[in-house]
Formats: sequence, C-alpha cells, structure tokens
Amino acid sequence: MTGHAPLGQHVDPRDVLATDSLLSDEERLLRDTVRQFVGDRILPEVGEWFDAGTFPAEMAKEFGSLGLLGMHLEGYGCAGTSATAYGLACLELEAGDSGARSFVSVQGSLAMFPIWAFGSEEQKQRWLPGMAAGELIGCFGLTESDSGSDPSSMRTTARRDGDDWVLNGSKMWITNGSIADVAVVWARTDPEGPDGGAVRGFVVPTDTAGFAAPEIHRKVSLRASVTSELVLDDVRLPADAVLPGVSGMRGPLSCLNEARFGISFGAVGAARACYEAALEYSLDRHQFDQPIAGFQLTQRKLVEMMVSVQRGTLVALHLGRMKDAGTLATQQVSFGKMDNVRMALEVAREARSVLGANGITTEYPVIRHMNNLESVYTYEGTNEIHTLILGHAITGIPAFQ
Repeated sequence: MTGHAPLGQHVDPRDVLATDSLLSDEERLLRDTVRQFVGDRILPEVGEWFDAGTFPAEMAKEFGSLGLLGMHLEGYGCAGTSATAYGLACLELEAGDSGARSFVSVQGSLAMFPIWAFGSEEQKQRWLPGMAAGELIGCFGLTESDSGSDPSSMRTTARRDGDDWVLNGSKMWITNGSIADVAVVWARTDPEGPDGGAVRGFVVPTDTAGFAAPEIHRKVSLRASVTSELVLDDVRLPADAVLPGVSGMRGPLSCLNEARFGISFGAVGAARACYEAALEYSLDRHQFDQPIAGFQLTQRKLVEMMVSVQRGTLVALHLGRMKDAGTLATQQVSFGKMDNVRMALEVAREARSVLGANGITTEYPVIRHMNNLESVYTYEGTNEIHTLILGHAITGIPAFQ
C-alpha cells in the first residue's frame, strides 16, 4: 500500500497525530522556548504559589524579557508575532498553570490590546512600552458583582465635570487588579451627555485618588493568580483618559474575543499536562504485579484523554491559522473556547481518577489544573453564553433571554 506509514512505526504517545509537523520551524522554536521557561521557572514553584494563594509580580519582567506580553501586537516594544504563535505560547503557559497564562492573557489581550487598538498615540506611547517589558502591569475592569454575562447592564458610571471625567462604581473578579499600575475600566456615560449613555473605556492609573483594589481571598481555584475587586469612588481623570477610538460594547467585547482566542489554546495545555501526568503515573504505579497502564480500563481512560487533547490541539491550530488569515469569526472563537475548556475539564477529571488518592494533592499537577479549569470554564464568557452564541449562529435565533 502507499500513503501509509509502515506497520509498527512508532508514534509519539504525547503527540499521536504528529500535530507538531503542522508548525513552522519558527513556531516550534518559540513553543520550545516557552516550554523550557515553564519547566525552569514555573513548574518548580507553582505548587507552592497555589498553596500560598499568590503569584509573584516580579514574574512580569521575566515574561516581558521573553517577549510574551502583547506579543501579537505591532510596535511599541511588542514582539509582533503571529496569532498562532501567541496561541502556542498560551498553550505552554497554561500547561504550567492557568494563572501564568491568565497573567499574560490579561496583560496582552485585555489591558494592552484596547490601548493599542483604540487609544490615542499619547496613551500608546505612555503605557505600551512599559507594559510590553513587564515594567508596568495592567488589568481590565468590565465584570461587576451584578453584571457578568450581561456586561451592558453595568452600573459603573462616568460623568463629565468640566473637562474632567469622574468615575464611580466597582468591578469584580479582576485578574492582576491588586498589583496593577494601570486599569482599563469600562463605564457608562451620562445618558444626557454628548455620549448619550454609551459605554466608554478609560485608562486609569491605579495611584489615582479614589481608586482601590482589595484582593479577593479564600479561592480554591486560580490560586496562583491575583484576583481583585476594583472600587472607584469619585475617581477624577483628565479628558484625555478616555479611549478615543471606540464607543459602545464593541470595545470591551473585542478585547474579550482576543482573550478567548488565547484560552482556546491555553486549555489544551492544561489538558495535555493532565494527560501526560496520568500516562506517566500509570506506567510507574504497580498493582496486582503489573503497571496499572496494563489494565484495560486504564488504557481506555488514557486513550480517551489522548484523543481529546489531540482533537483540541487541531481545533486551536485551525483557529490560529484562520486568525492569521483574517478570516476568523467571533462565533468560531466561541467554538474553541467552549469546547476546548469543556474538553480540558473532562480530561482533568479522568486523569485524577487514574492517579487515585494521589490525584488530590498538589504534588501532582492534576487537581490544581482541575480546580483552575472550573474558573476558566466560567470566565471570558461562560460555557452557557458560548453555547448560545453558537446556537444563534446556526439557527439565526437569539436565545439569550
């Protein structure tokens, strides 16, 4: 026969479909560089970060030195890589921990992107080079306690007072909030004002009077990540603090779409880490005088995990190629975010069962990933919201209410 590999040819148990062959040499080099960084700097420490409920802010400069912050943006000290390369970096970072990927994702896709896409030249020059270097940390303020899946119902307000803007309100579940130097905050303007009650974005230095960012504690998910509330109490900003290039919900939603793209890759990294941990453990763990990998039920679990990870990898790479070609639709990003995160959570739970009681300790990465993925399943658009986005796409009927 032609067109087939010889019978018995070895396949890589970590990449059975040889998806690595779909990457260019440059993409593999970048991927390998990030993978080594994760192995050297994150994996040896992340269990302790998770246990302590902390993420060291000094990691920002290390991410910056690798060119990972705003890496898919052009100019202003940003690396200007392809979307696929950014996705691959997210995959490797989340194979370390969702907190590491969240930091890079929030910095680049949620804080830097709106300044880059909608900011004035003065705003870009002031903030982006320092953020790309990791010398300045950013956060993104959209979600509120009573405004999650329906961000247009936000209560945070921005009113004009002479030439200034005055912001009042609060934001919730904000990654990096307590360690940020700058916050991109979305607020609704005065319905009687010139903006007619539109949602506008504001670049808020976190040392501005009236701004506070108390950290949220007692989390059992995303513990190696800083999560905060933002409180805005008569925060007075100059006229040029508003992002001039966008008005309405298109602004924050476009930022979320950037972040969701990275999550489509990142979730695959978490799933891969869980699968590989289960595979290694099953080969080392002996019961009834043989490795548990030799039992039929265990092999079935391993195969299901492997197939899921490989399928998720192909979905992510396809989305990356479409984004680089300029053909990626919002609904297709929802496909990747919804299905790859759901897949990763299922893989993590299956991997935990292979590890047995050992699977519940942070000596192994599985329970940490499983807990983290419960947050990833919800943030940047819940699984339910992405389901309804796709339902609208295929039926033409919106079912959000």
